[in-house]
Amino acid sequence: MCSRAIVWFRNDLRLEENPAWASATANHDEVLPFVVQDLKLLASVGPFRRAQWVANVRALRVELEMLGGTLSVLSGDPSKHIPDLAREADALYYNEATSSWGRMRDAAVASLSPVPVSSSWGTLVSTPGTVLTAKGTLSKVFTPFARTWASTPRRADPVGGDASIVVTPIGTDKLLEVAEDPPMDPGNAGAHRMLDRWLDHVDQYAETRDLPAIPGTSALSAHLRFGTISPTTLLDAVGTATPGREAFVRQLAWRDWYAHLLVENPAMTRSALRPEYDAIEWRADPSGLEAWKKGRTGYPIVDAGMRQLATTGWMHNRVRMITASFLVKDLLIDWREGERWFRHLLVDGEPSQNVGNWQWVAGIGTDAAPYFRVFNPTTQSRKFDSSGDYIRRWVPELAYLDARAIHAPWEVAPLDLASAGVILGDTYPAPIVDHGHARDRALAAYKTALGKN
Repeated sequence: MCSRAIVWFRNDLRLEENPAWASATANHDEVLPFVVQDLKLLASVGPFRRAQWVANVRALRVELEMLGGTLSVLSGDPSKHIPDLAREADALYYNEATSSWGRMRDAAVASLSPVPVSSSWGTLVSTPGTVLTAKGTLSKVFTPFARTWASTPRRADPVGGDASIVVTPIGTDKLLEVAEDPPMDPGNAGAHRMLDRWLDHVDQYAETRDLPAIPGTSALSAHLRFGTISPTTLLDAVGTATPGREAFVRQLAWRDWYAHLLVENPAMTRSALRPEYDAIEWRADPSGLEAWKKGRTGYPIVDAGMRQLATTGWMHNRVRMITASFLVKDLLIDWREGERWFRHLLVDGEPSQNVGNWQWVAGIGTDAAPYFRVFNPTTQSRKFDSSGDYIRRWVPELAYLDARAIHAPWEVAPLDLASAGVILGDTYPAPIVDHGHARDRALAAYKTALGKN
């Protein structure tokens, strides 16, 4: 008797090293691959991630067509459509989600499924619950987690079979059309092209990773977010033979750690992992928040990062830390406002990574930067964009300032500014806050919340 499995693709839009796909094709004669496009959800995300998702789905469909099949598309609520589709099969396969929303969605689908459900962890290197301290708990400190992570035996993912690919008998919908081009080269093939280019640079990663004016990072985060490449593929391809490669692999450990933390603490998207910091009195500053979002704060490195985000859906990691610190510490605006804005616009906006990094910068998470560490945006700018080339690209109104002046135009004499075509408060905003005053204000607010005054 012919057995059939249905495979639900989500944040794992690839066939290679995909344990859900491999298990289904190995254990059944036929597989029916499908995606569910939640049009309401897609309408709520930013244009960059929406365009990237559509392009990645198209690329996956091409992969399946090369194998003689296709990818079915269902539109709407998965809990309404998948049980009907599952009645045409013997089992449902998918890879686990890490976000609380995704896990609730999956629980609802599983509870309604008329067939057995088989789930895998194809989005992470390590399965949550397998990298633990000697006491059997998840480490609240990253470095010991990373050591254990590196020495933990890798899970044995299944080897795929030769099941034939079939289409849904209940009909398929049209994939959403978008006007925007995807920010990143789409699909598994696009991910491998980016990986091949990265392998020519990864040995210098430890030296170049903090320099936003050059391509010193892999930019593969969006492919990891959509699962168009497996993190284990990156781990195997990069290895740890040089300091640059070790530093890059360490980022994969950070990625797993934040995912494990979110699985264990689903409320961390809303609350500080260290609850005493939820007592901070954040400022209501709509104009400051809007200036930050638009890249009009008067701090060139902050504005450059926010404009890069708004224009491309991506931002260099060092600049993410600088811009996040500016919102939380300089403007004393609730970190959740920034986390939501980043998650909306970032093509690689993944809940666990985004919230983990925001809590780290805000100093409110487990093993976070201490609350009294406040990034000085001007110092950071001079250190990591010393030539000013990154600023010139994204803040062109400052392009004619030299490398000394471009990081802090308010320190430059008005005549010198005018000779470069800059008029503070006119062609470029004056700083919306004094960093020294803002730092003192932030430290006072944190101390008050912690009862240290």
